[in-house]
Amino acid sequence: MKNILLPTDFSENSWNAIKYAVRFFENLECNFYVLHVNKLSNLAVNDSPLILNQDAIDTIYVKPTKQKLRNILKRISKLTTNHRKHKFYTLSEYNFFIESIRKTVDEKHIDCIVMGTKGASGLEKIILGTNTADVITKVKCNTLAIPENAEFTIPREIAFPTDFSLSSNLHVLQPISDILERFKSVLRILHINKNKVVLNNDQEKNKELLEDYFNHQDFSFHYLTDKKIERAIQCFVESRDINMICMVAKNLNYFQQILFHSKVEEISYHTDVPFLVLHEKNKHYG
Repeated sequence: MKNILLPTDFSENSWNAIKYAVRFFENLECNFYVLHVNKLSNLAVNDSPLILNQDAIDTIYVKPTKQKLRNILKRISKLTTNHRKHKFYTLSEYNFFIESIRKTVDEKHIDCIVMGTKGASGLEKIILGTNTADVITKVKCNTLAIPENAEFTIPREIAFPTDFSLSSNLHVLQPISDILERFKSVLRILHINKNKVVLNNDQEKNKELLEDYFNHQDFSFHYLTDKKIERAIQCFVESRDINMICMVAKNLNYFQQILFHSKVEEISYHTDVPFLVLHEKNKHYG
């Protein structure tokens, strides 16, 4: 039984992530926890806390939130899904967002967080919304980020960008192996360098470790040279028809450049290709 956390702010963006999660885990037995966090900052005016009695809090926050969560459950029930294998629960919290996520991950033994992401608009476009970026960097739990335009499709082709600086704990890659097995996917291990350079000894050893780890699955290595890693990934996603991008959170060199550079330019993979970010110290899921 897998435990999946679905944070929602009741936007269509977060609903899109819920739809994706239901399809992605369609044939697995899962407990889904739909969580809404009323931020503590919402209970303040001009940075001063509002003094509200419990009745007022119930009227202003609790009852409307519970009704919206019930509405989500109704929408979920209309999806074509495996009702025998999927169970849905609603949760509401009044806390700081990341603290609520961490608490729920711990208490419900969450295997994976699936959440929508929508980058900010305007000149300072960023790839991930603030909440998603915070979850990925501050919560030690595998996170599947579903962009605003992503529709579920079987992930036939999965890109795994890496600089071949691996942790000794290859168990962190287990979710990728599980997905390859379940969907009969192909893994494209992608190395991007700003200049053409030969792999050093450590990188060569780690490349061999990856070959051993995925030796029973369909995978291939690909090498690109580009001064902008995100631009290289965009070209790769388009040329290979990539359906999902997987990364290891510890791999900060690639990770930050792909997810957190400030200007999007002609990058579109962040609006339609799901990102699976893997953390160590996390149970795998199927």
